[in-house]
Amino acid sequence: MAAHGPALALLNNAAHDLRHTWDEVTPEFWDGRIAVNLKHAFFAAQAVIPGMIAARRGSIVNFGSISWMIMSPNLTAYTASKAAMHGMSRSLARELGQHGIRVNTLVPGWIMTERQLTHWVGPEENKLIDASQALAGRCRPEDVARMALFLAADDSKMISAQDFIVDGGWAHG
Repeated sequence: MAAHGPALALLNNAAHDLRHTWDEVTPEFWDGRIAVNLKHAFFAAQAVIPGMIAARRGSIVNFGSISWMIMSPNLTAYTASKAAMHGMSRSLARELGQHGIRVNTLVPGWIMTERQLTHWVGPEENKLIDASQALAGRCRPEDVARMALFLAADDSKMISAQDFIVDGGWAHG
């Protein structure tokens, strides 16, 4: 902040989507997933909000997931934390709007990152994606990045407390 001034845009995009069944979850596992998927977003926002208030503007974009919307199995801790992101965004939007700060949730679908392609996407998963998305093709990181840039920029100056789903038309949010 001393070198560049206050952060006027924050993209909260850290997450861990380790697959798990309900009976494998321990209190330590649960706390770890909440920490990496939700807790960081609040405390990162808390760190930049004073500078945004001083500047009378700013944008916080919290990343959610369609996983809870489409009832993805074997991700209970992940989906719970990502669903909670929506509530947190809306609450912060109400609290911070008076200071010119926008808070929204960017909700990616199944994004074809290297991790997803290496660990989770095979022939059966490709069939599921083809059957579930309204649009043909695959969602890629750059598709989400375009929405993130829009929400971070002044182009979205009158948009707050909203969910923006980038999923090829899969979820019904």
